Amino acid sequence: MSWRKDKDDGRAERGYHHGNLKEALLQAALDLITKKGPAGFTFADAARMAGVSPAAPYRHFRDRDELIASIAQRGFEQFEALLTQAWDDGRPDTVTAFERVGKAYLAFARQEPAFYSAMFESGLPADANPTLMAASERAFAIIRAAAERLAALAPPGMPRPPAMMMALHIWSMSHGVASLFGRGDAARRKLPMSPEDLLEAEVLIYLRGLGFPTDRRPGAAVSDDKPAGPWGKPK
Repeated sequence: MSWRKDKDDGRAERGYHHGNLKEALLQAALDLITKKGPAGFTFADAARMAGVSPAAPYRHFRDRDELIASIAQRGFEQFEALLTQAWDDGRPDTVTAFERVGKAYLAFARQEPAFYSAMFESGLPADANPTLMAASERAFAIIRAAAERLAALAPPGMPRPPAMMMALHIWSMSHGVASLFGRGDAARRKLPMSPEDLLEAEVLIYLRGLGFPTDRRPGAAVSDDKPAGPWGKPK
């Protein structure tokens, strides 16, 4: 899933000598984000980590914010690919595919904490960088597509909830669990359940509040062509 490659401590300087200054700087910044967070280092620190002069980064990046934005963009591109694979156009059914999307969200936060921090914790306004904004919107579009399919399963007689509202609510729940409990941070609060189980329970309660059936008894099944909701059997 990651674009990074395992290298030894001399990786950045050798990469620079081979004409890979930009990649060396991106890798250096990722390492610094892992150690200090997205706000914990300077442009000069990234140059030093990459083994180049303080002026060298300006060949590829206007400033530190542009360097972080490039990392965030790559993160969103990986994030989009992972969510797309998990969603798989809603196969074999909407609910199963949606559950995979939630698990993929948590997996990305756990496996790529530096990218996740650059994407969501750097404080950079996404709308100030069109390329970054487009990458983030493509990733969110996967969650919205899943929400649109879920909204279409609203039981008869129930108002169909706006898909965008559902997408924002479900994204907020996923992001909250990922940020608070689903990452590899040593200091994160311990839970009596897995982050995946916590997210599943949150979404179940949310959908139940919207009127979706949420019966998960053995043998219960959901079909996209019958009037039933997630975690319930056709009524």
